[in-house]
Amino acid sequence: MTVSSPPMSFPVSAPMPRMKESAASPPEDEQARQLSTALAKGEEEAFNQLYDRYHRRLFRLALALGHGDESLACDAAEAALLKAASKLKAVAGEEHLWNWLARAARQHLSKDRRKHQRHPPPASLDALTCLVESAAPESALESTLDTALLLLEPADRQAVEWFYFDGLSHKEIAARLEATPKAVSSRLERARAKLRSALLKERSRET
Repeated sequence: MTVSSPPMSFPVSAPMPRMKESAASPPEDEQARQLSTALAKGEEEAFNQLYDRYHRRLFRLALALGHGDESLACDAAEAALLKAASKLKAVAGEEHLWNWLARAARQHLSKDRRKHQRHPPPASLDALTCLVESAAPESALESTLDTALLLLEPADRQAVEWFYFDGLSHKEIAARLEATPKAVSSRLERARAKLRSALLKERSRET
């Protein structure tokens, strides 16, 4: 199955809805069941629907767990969705489907850290395992990301939003800022470093 994967992105605001056991209405649960059934049959349109529905949320979760490493977060989100396309079977409902995807993303992060001996060590990720399983702590991770983004300078946050959320190129952002693409690249690099630092600080306050 050939899959076209658009660039990953994340919003600065608009927190993701909390997944409570009673939050998913019967129609949503039925949609999740139908989607998983279609995926098991190898239907490409089902994968496109899965991607549109979950890739941004997975990216946000992986970004928080990966302490601001957007490349690793992108890989984890993509890996979880591709794993679902090949291995996901029938699910009980919306919450079951999301937990399956979140677990797949977490496993990819853990595997990558073991392979490259990234820091903080895998034990830190394991300590967060239980957070992904329940709604409130997962929402807390996403809230942590929002807080870290808001700690950036307005100009840096705007550049990050344009690049990741709106999908603008360095050249397009440069035109808006009346700057050079090289200056935009430097600004984004500084913003990413600040974001990673802010995420680490926010996580350290919560642990």
